[in-house]
Amino acid sequence: MDTRPVGVFDSGMGGLTVLHECLVTMPHEDFVYLGDAARLPYGPRPLEEIKSFAREIAVYLEAQGVKLILVACNAATSAALPELQSELAVPVVGVITPEAHAAVQATRNRRIGLLATEATVSAGRYESLLRTLDAGVEVHQVGCPALVPLIESDDPYGAATVDAVREYAEPLQAANVDTVILGCTHYPLIRRIFQRVFGREVTLIFSAEETAREVAETLARKGIENDPSREGRYRFLSTGDPEPFRVVGARFLQLPISEVEHVALADLQAAA
Repeated sequence: MDTRPVGVFDSGMGGLTVLHECLVTMPHEDFVYLGDAARLPYGPRPLEEIKSFAREIAVYLEAQGVKLILVACNAATSAALPELQSELAVPVVGVITPEAHAAVQATRNRRIGLLATEATVSAGRYESLLRTLDAGVEVHQVGCPALVPLIESDDPYGAATVDAVREYAEPLQAANVDTVILGCTHYPLIRRIFQRVFGREVTLIFSAEETAREVAETLARKGIENDPSREGRYRFLSTGDPEPFRVVGARFLQLPISEVEHVALADLQAAA
C-alpha cells in the first residue's frame, strides 16, 4: 500500500467541488489541496502564463511527496496537461477528458455547448477532443468571464449571477444544443441556476464523479492505492489569505475546513 497523499490544485476554490467527489470515491486516501488564490482568476490570463503557474504548483506538490496530481482546474488542464504528464514522474490527471466523454455519450442531436473561462475556450482542447470522439458533433463555445468572480462573491445566487447565466446561455439556446458542458470547476456551485435557465431538456455535464473515478482507476492500475480499511485525511494550502479560503471553501467542499496553510508564491517559483 502507498501512504503518500494525492495532490490536487486549482486556481482557487472551484476545484474543491472535484475534491469532494474524490473524498467520497476514495475515503481511504489522503489528499493535499492547493488553491492559487493569489493569482485568481486564471481565465483571463494568457495560456503560457497559466502553463507556467500550473508547472510551478505541480512541481511543488511533487516535491511535497504526492503520488498523483489531479489538475482540478479546466484552464490549467487546457493549458498545461500534456506538458505536466511528460515532465513529472508521478501520474497527472486532468478534468477535461471525462467531461468530453460524458457529453458525447449524453447528446442526442450532436450539438454540444461549452460554458467555460476565456482561457479554456481559447485553448480549444474541448473542441478538439469532442471532435476526436465524434467527428460529426457541433461544438458551440462561450467564454464566461463574469461567472468565477460572482460565484466566489458573498452573493453567488443573486440576480447578477442569474442575469450573467442568461446572457451566456443565449447563444447556446439559439444553436439548439441539447448538452452543455460546465467547463469550470466553480460552475457546479450554481448548477441549479444553469438548470433553471436551460430547462430539463438540456443535459448539464460536470463530471467530477467521472474524474474521481479516473483518479481511483489510475491509482489501482499503478498499484499505489492506500489501505482501504483506513479513513483518509486532507489538508489545504493557499497562496492567498487562508481565512477567506477556509470560510468560503467549505461552501465548495460541503465539508468543514478547520485549517488552511499559507504558501508563498516565492516557494512555488523556487520549487519550479
